[in-house]
Amino acid sequence: MTLPEPGVPRRILIVGCSDGIGLGTARRLLGDGWQVVGISRSRGPLQHAAYHHEILDVGLPGYRQKLAEIVTQKGPFDTCLYCAGIGEPSDLASLDADVGTFQVNLMAAVETAAEIIPRMVQDARGHFAVLSSQADELIVPTHPSYAASKAAMSSYFEALALAARPSGVRVTNIRFGYVDTKMAKARVRPFQRSVDWAVAIVVRSLDGKAIRVTRPRRLAPLVSLLRWLVNWRIRLS
Repeated sequence: MTLPEPGVPRRILIVGCSDGIGLGTARRLLGDGWQVVGISRSRGPLQHAAYHHEILDVGLPGYRQKLAEIVTQKGPFDTCLYCAGIGEPSDLASLDADVGTFQVNLMAAVETAAEIIPRMVQDARGHFAVLSSQADELIVPTHPSYAASKAAMSSYFEALALAARPSGVRVTNIRFGYVDTKMAKARVRPFQRSVDWAVAIVVRSLDGKAIRVTRPRRLAPLVSLLRWLVNWRIRLS
């Protein structure tokens, strides 16, 4: 596999781009001259000569096999951005939704990395980025699978970033707070930001070398306080 030579448009695979941050990032990069291949379970509104879309649900069996076919046919990619994510309240009568959350937020991201990163390592270059969350520091009784899956995602990809650095491949974990997308369902959303704000940070991160990007920074002290309160409650119990 050979990556594009200098002067050839950069190519990115975006997983989860039918709406929200993924869609906004695809639009921004297309405007900047990139070639974009998008994957999501629905088509989405994006139409562009340099855009190709594949309908694929990361939560279904067979995702990795189909992804490998797409990468072989539409690659190589010098950049990959994993944006897919879900988060639903837990129902103790059936934890099937929790299993699905871990599949989408964590396992499919790892499966994507397993197909993309070894190909990048062969070329000694490339960038793999994931969208995690500042909720990765929390224990959330109403949404335990969301916070826990993001915690595992952050831990895994930041460790992978350190492991991959000598190969020339960059890995970045982008940890947002509340962004105005369909994922933001809480009644109180401190320091919520717009999708355009988040897209600008993602695009800058794709050209950067940071392993961890946390925004907005002002939310971090509140997250730390919430974590302390929950830990205190657990100790008391």
